[in-house]
Amino acid sequence: MCTDCGCQIRGQRQTLAKPSKVKEMFLGPPERVLQGLLQKNDQQANLNRQRFDRHGILVINLMSSPGSGKTALLEATLKALKGELRMAVIEGDLETENDAKRIRALGVTAYQITTGTACHLDAHLVAQALDHLPLQDLDVLFIENVGNLVCPASFDLGHHLNVTLLSVTEGDDKPQKYPVMFRAADLLLITKTDLLPYLPEFSMEKARASQRALATKATLLPLSAKTSEGLSSWTEWMSRQRAGYQSLLEKGLSLKPRVAQEGKALHLERPEMTFKPVAG
Repeated sequence: MCTDCGCQIRGQRQTLAKPSKVKEMFLGPPERVLQGLLQKNDQQANLNRQRFDRHGILVINLMSSPGSGKTALLEATLKALKGELRMAVIEGDLETENDAKRIRALGVTAYQITTGTACHLDAHLVAQALDHLPLQDLDVLFIENVGNLVCPASFDLGHHLNVTLLSVTEGDDKPQKYPVMFRAADLLLITKTDLLPYLPEFSMEKARASQRALATKATLLPLSAKTSEGLSSWTEWMSRQRAGYQSLLEKGLSLKPRVAQEGKALHLERPEMTFKPVAG
């Protein structure tokens, strides 16, 4: 599980690595250990989702590479929907509270998770953040995941929907290069479209074809947070999703995100990994 970035020792391991759990979780074969961690993540994700559902909060997980415009999208969205929806944000980054500060400057509650070396958020980290949010006063919660086009798609955080961003500066072939992330998307936003006049090599049609080649039916919307072009299509999509979510809640049901199963499998296929008992 991402041995280079260290995500196997954040969140879940800290939660599980109690003296009574050390032998059970960290002395077995690596594949069994990782399977156990993923199962624990999914169990916590379900608890998180139950908590969201009790409050009727639609939770949207924003995923993309670094610099694609997730925080700028949030700023534009929060401004556009101010007074219509009660919103809050969980920010995920390796270090700093830079993005959370940008959200708080708009008068919106934001909680920053700094992962240190982990390249994605997990359900346990999100659970810890929830105690710092006014859940009883929210309609929508955004989770801005760590900038990474691989691992975030493989972890259920307890959220309901995945939105993946692809900026025009990244190239129109990214869906095929990073299929795990784009297959997990419920919506694909093509961001920074105000730069298209300066990037003739980016083709919206090629981006759409690259996405369709993955056999995904996720909607694709072009958008510029800077000029607000396409922003109304995004907020209308959110409104439809929230209405559908509320309808499910009335029937005693909920929404579960698309979790990339092939990504989970990749996290388990690391037989060279070794674990040592946690001291204490």
